[in-house]
Amino acid sequence: MSDLLLVRHGETAWSANGRHTGLTDVPLTARGADEALSLAPYFRDRHPALVLTSPLSRAVATAELAGLTDGVPDPDLHEWDYGGYEGITTAEIQRTHPDWSLWTDGVPPGDARHPGESAAQVGARADRVLARAAEVLRAGKGDVVLVAHGHFLRVLTARYLGLPPEAGRLFLLRTGTVSELSTEHGLPVIAGWNTRP
Repeated sequence: MSDLLLVRHGETAWSANGRHTGLTDVPLTARGADEALSLAPYFRDRHPALVLTSPLSRAVATAELAGLTDGVPDPDLHEWDYGGYEGITTAEIQRTHPDWSLWTDGVPPGDARHPGESAAQVGARADRVLARAAEVLRAGKGDVVLVAHGHFLRVLTARYLGLPPEAGRLFLLRTGTVSELSTEHGLPVIAGWNTRP
């Protein structure tokens, strides 16, 4: 049985302090590199049919350190574009918008490099990734591994389960972990979540 394996990149300085890290290319911390290396035993005896990574260096480095050296960068796997909230923490946003939530309120536009995305736009990217993965999984040649980012992978999980993108709020995802999406009796299920070998 082939499954869809989700790898959230290791810790960065921004993820460690809760800053929204969308398209800014922040590298792994030493701890983040250790988290990525700790995933290598999980993948040592696995032979995925396809490995896709976000093009951002924190995801590419995580894949390489985990032993997934044949990853193919896919621009659809980049993190949510947080627009005007790029680099800002939730606590900072809530000083002026006390009840703000990414999942229900979205983000304001930023500069030309950070125009911002809605949950629906992130969901559309996730749907494209899932369609590519499904082709490989149907062929039955092995697992598909996606190495990407917390909010994006949460949205992708919601879409895999047939839920709206905003339901990604239900799936807390830690750095440097593997999660497994599978099927049971032909229906999509979560088979493992936030696993660390």
